[in-house]
This record gives sequence, structure tokens and C-alpha cells, in this order.
Amino acid sequence: MELRHLKYLNLSLSQFSQSNIPEFFGSLSNLRFLDLRASYSGGRIPHDLARLSHLQYLDLSANGLEGTIPHQLGILSHLQYLDLSSNFLVGTVPHQLGSFSNLQELHLGYNRGLKVYVGGEWLSNLTFLTHLDLSGTPNLSSSHHWLEMILKLSRCDLSDLYLLSISRSQLNFSSSLEILDLSNNAFSLSKIFEWVFNATSNLIELDLHFNMFEGTIPYDFGNSRNHLERLDLSSNKLEGETSMEPFRDICSLHSLNLNFNYLNEDISTILLKLSGCARYTLQDLSLRYNHITGTLPNLSIFPSLITIDLSSNMLRGKVPHGIPKLLESFVLSSNSLEGGIPKSFGNLCSLRMLDLSNNKLSEDFSVMLHNLSVGCAKYSLQELYLFGNQIIGTVPDMSGFSSLEKLFLYVNKLNGRIPKHSTFPGRLERLYLDFNNLKGVITDSHFGNISMLKHLNLNYNSLTLMFSENWVPPFQFSNIPEILYFRT
Repeated sequence: MELRHLKYLNLSLSQFSQSNIPEFFGSLSNLRFLDLRASYSGGRIPHDLARLSHLQYLDLSANGLEGTIPHQLGILSHLQYLDLSSNFLVGTVPHQLGSFSNLQELHLGYNRGLKVYVGGEWLSNLTFLTHLDLSGTPNLSSSHHWLEMILKLSRCDLSDLYLLSISRSQLNFSSSLEILDLSNNAFSLSKIFEWVFNATSNLIELDLHFNMFEGTIPYDFGNSRNHLERLDLSSNKLEGETSMEPFRDICSLHSLNLNFNYLNEDISTILLKLSGCARYTLQDLSLRYNHITGTLPNLSIFPSLITIDLSSNMLRGKVPHGIPKLLESFVLSSNSLEGGIPKSFGNLCSLRMLDLSNNKLSEDFSVMLHNLSVGCAKYSLQELYLFGNQIIGTVPDMSGFSSLEKLFLYVNKLNGRIPKHSTFPGRLERLYLDFNNLKGVITDSHFGNISMLKHLNLNYNSLTLMFSENWVPPFQFSNIPEILYFRT
């Protein structure tokens, strides 16, 4: 209480034994920044905080706070950031909060007893607000005033009935609205897209995952003047032969997420339907956990793709040679792919992660590594997941893969002896070779200059470890007691 000149105080995650937030914080009259996130376990918001007339940042989230929001806080005219989320606050948001003329971020989410629908006009006074989080707030369907803000409205029990109740005059989104999160609600009609794009013309990100969309979406994004870059429709029930058509002409699209749906077309057909102007801008494509069939075509027709996730589908055939040059992450796990890794992958200079696990690959592991090492990929690759296949051969020298941190090869058909000259990558953190048929002796030379290894599993092989008597391992065995197995 003697710190009269203190301006910055961060006690977040302190978990004090005292349950209530003490009143004396209100005595630190020069505070500009106060963060008490997850430091207490109950009580109410102290009224004395209203004495902090210079306060610009206040975080009281995740403290188990009860009761109402004190209207006295409305006099904190300099406040720019306020987070009261993840508490047990109840009652109506006081209209005095509309006096926060400088407020830029407001987080009130996950207070299931908090009500916004009475006196909601206070929101329209927050003219500098750029982030509003009301996630998990019930009864929002009684108010239309939040339509003027940049919004995150996940888990708010919104549905089509709410859409149908709104008149055109009430569609008064801010022209600067860029991000709209309506996930975890009960929307099912394509009218939502017409509603959104009629209300704002500058939307960049639209999140509608975990709603109730079924079948196809009869909406032409290409004919609407929008700047949409990121669209998330995952965890719905989209299916049908025209399910991808609406997205092909979104000429600004960077990210499309349709994970966890019921898409059941051939992969070539799906990609063909995406090959309008969107194919030149699309960077992230996620279609995992669908029912997509067929063999993978040439993917290089999407030159901007950085990440592709087609895992947990029904793809067959071989991994294609034609791959976008900018690719960083390629995930094809849990399909029925055969063969191995094409040589073209070796020229992917940005490749960080390759996941071909749980397929039917049967190529020799040495050939796979050779194909990855013909170019610059061996310098960029950090994660290689090949477990759950039928890969044969032994483990050759891998020291050239200078960035590799994770190598998962368990449950394959690796056999024979690991050559004496073979060395694992120096930056390796996780190595799983269990459930194979490897034989022979592992010596200190195999580990070379490894200093970051944390997880090592050689279980269920026929290996013997034989280290030099004076050799000190560069990694500490004591760091990995539960995962280090050497069963013979």
C-alpha cells in the first residue's frame, strides 16, 4: 500500500491462499496495468478498483468471481483492456460500462449467469472497440445491439430463428468488422451467409464450426463482394456432389477448413471444384475426417498451398509426385496409400512436417530417406511420422537431416542390423523404433552428438546396447525414465 508510484503490477497465476481479491489494490492510485488472472478462488469484484482512475489494463479472469459487475467500474475512463471472462458473474452488464470511451478489448465470455440482453445499448457507445468476446453467454438472441461490434459469439445458443427475426434495418455491423466467430451454435440454413455478407463487406474471417449445416451450401460466394480469407465449416454435416462448388471463386481465400464432415466425393473431383481463382490464393486446406475417396492427383496446380491435411479419409494409390513448392506441412495419415515417398519431396525447401502414418507404405526406409535427401528438404524437415505402415529395410545414416526433431517409425517391418556408421540427427528429441524386427548392437557411435533427446523407445526389437565404459551420453537417461525401453 506504500507503493504510491507503482504503475505496473502483474500477479497472474499466483494462486494466493487468500480466496478474495483484497480491497487494498484500490489504494495503488497510479496503476496503469493490473493483472490478477487466476490468482484467487472466489469472492466479488472489489468496488475499490474504481479508485484506479489511471488504469488502462485490467484482467480479473478465471478467479471464480461471483455476484454482479460493479457499476462503479464505469468511471475508469482510461481503460483500454478489460477481461472478466471465465468467472461466475451474474446479472445484467451495467450500462455504465458504455462510458469506457477508450476501450479496445472486452472479454466477458464464459459467465453463464451474465445477461447482455437488457440495456445492451451500452455496446454502441464503445466506438474504439476492436475485440469483443461473449463466448458462452446465453440469451444473446434477445438483443441486436451486439451486431455493431467485432464479435466472438461461440456457444451462445444462436439459431436460424434468430436470423429470421432480424430485419434489414437491424443489420448494422461495423464496416470495419473483420473477424466473426459464430461457432458452437445451432445455425443450419445457408441464409447465414447472405445475412453476414449483406451486413458487412470487409469480413476476413468467418468461423462456423460446430453448427448444424447439412448437405450442400446453396450460396455463391463468388457473386458476393467479399474479402473472405479464412472460412471454417468443420464439424458440420456437409456432403453431396456439389459441396465444394461454392468456394471455388472466393478469390481472396487463404484457408478452408472442412474437417469432420461427410464429404464423400473423389479427391480429384473435389480439387477440380476448388480450381477457380481460389486455387491461386489457397494456402491452408484441411479436409481430415471425411469420407473422401480416390487417388491423389497432381497438387502443384495449387501453387500457394502451405499446409494440406487429408488425413483419416479413404484415399488409395500412391503419394503424388506433383507437390506445391511452398509446402510446409503435408498430412495424409490414416488412409490406404501404398508405395513410398517420391523424389520430388526432396526439393521441398520449406517442408517442416510430413505425416504418412497408418497407411500401407511398403518401400525400403533407406530409399525413402534418399528421396528426401536429394535436395534441400533434408535441411528443413523437423517432423517425420511413418508409423503404422509396412516399411522394410533398416535405419541408415541420418546425420544429414540436421533439423529433424521427431522420428516416429514404430509398428513397421524394419529389419536387419543398424549399420555401425549410422548416426541419428543431432537435434533429435523423440525417436520411436519400437515394434519392428531390428537386430544387432546399438553403440554410443549411433547417438553421435545428440544432446536434446527426451523420448527414446526401442522396445520389442532384438537389440543390444553396448556403450563404451568411459562414454558419457550427451543426453540424460534420467530425463526419460518412463519411455526409455531396451527389451531384448
